[in-house]
Amino acid sequence: MTVCKHHRTCLFGAFVLCFVFSQVAQAESGSWNRFHGIDGAGLVADGQIPDQWGDGDYAWCYKFESRDVGSPVVANGRVFLMASNPDQDKISLQAFDLASGKRLWSKAFDQPEHHLHRRNTFASSTPAADDSQVFVCWCDSSHTFLKCFDHEGNEIWSRDFGSWQSQHGFGTSPRIAGDMVLLFNSQQSEQLKPGQTAGRSRMIAVHRTSGATIWEQPLNTKRSCYGVPAIYTASSGDKQVIDANTGNGLFGLDIKSGALLWNLEVFDKRCCSTPLIVGDIAIGSCGSGGGGNQLVGVRIPKSAQEKPVEVYRIAKGAPYVPTPAVKDNHLYMVDDKGIASCIDAITGETKWFQRIGGNFGASPVIVGNKLLLISLEGEATVLKAATKFERISQFDLGGPVGATPAYADGRLILRVGQELRVLKGSTL
Repeated sequence: MTVCKHHRTCLFGAFVLCFVFSQVAQAESGSWNRFHGIDGAGLVADGQIPDQWGDGDYAWCYKFESRDVGSPVVANGRVFLMASNPDQDKISLQAFDLASGKRLWSKAFDQPEHHLHRRNTFASSTPAADDSQVFVCWCDSSHTFLKCFDHEGNEIWSRDFGSWQSQHGFGTSPRIAGDMVLLFNSQQSEQLKPGQTAGRSRMIAVHRTSGATIWEQPLNTKRSCYGVPAIYTASSGDKQVIDANTGNGLFGLDIKSGALLWNLEVFDKRCCSTPLIVGDIAIGSCGSGGGGNQLVGVRIPKSAQEKPVEVYRIAKGAPYVPTPAVKDNHLYMVDDKGIASCIDAITGETKWFQRIGGNFGASPVIVGNKLLLISLEGEATVLKAATKFERISQFDLGGPVGATPAYADGRLILRVGQELRVLKGSTL
């Protein structure tokens, strides 16, 4: 048995139960069931994390064969995440007991090698889960898979939506919306190599229990985009699926039929972050590795007679890959080059703007009144989640971090290098 040097309970292929968790206040929910948490806001209002922690403070950790950027999710006391094994051309869905660290099961699938951006990994997608099922997606050049499993690892249904065309590889994630599972299948038509065929973009809704297609809505194909759909509920009770891409900009679809209700072409670059809804403002961003990032707030039209209106546009400190966290109608964000800021999500007014350093791919999360930012280099920065800047701590986690943390049942779940780590609790 191989254990990680920093903690005796960090396991490779096995587990040890030799710890006791501290008693901590429970979060708003015992689940973190999709990318960036409940509603994609990256917020656990009544959770707690320590100001700082070290190697000896982890309850357990598990070492994988590779480093991946797909984030963990938690439902019913179980941690689910994707992992890859490029040496064996495999990708897998893994399940762990949150309390003990025991690996409950692993389901492996073929994953032929294909082109990726240098910061991307084969297991870059984040599962979505409810109390009994978990949904995962991944792709290669010929296939786009969406699969459903129960919590014991039994496959319930499987779909293949065909070929995937992208410059940077896969990166989108499914989400649950009522009886549906949504998949944003955004592909590439620009910047292709000779001989490559343009992809076909669409939003896909399938039935949660059967996997049967409910609707597909074609979307304009320019550059592959990766945001997990948001759900907007109008004052009438009608719901919309909100997302962002280069071809349509910010857009809203009728959740029942998939029909395009509105769109506003506000982006000229790739959209990697997940859109957010604050009040009647839809928020998305675009950018590139070379810069030119923009974060845009658009007022959602109240009727078919109204048009969407751009309310604000922010270039300074706008994120390309990381998704902002939301608390009390404010966005807490970090751009890819290590500039953190807080803005009013309704007006776009900047409250504070501060360079913290590093490069970023993981999204900020807010636990209680603390804002956690973790750089690609593995440096964690804890700030006060408030409209006045206050740094609490800054420390090294000891490995690179590209995956967004999760928080559930009083525990912070991190993916650091090749390791899945779980922090004991708030009172160390």
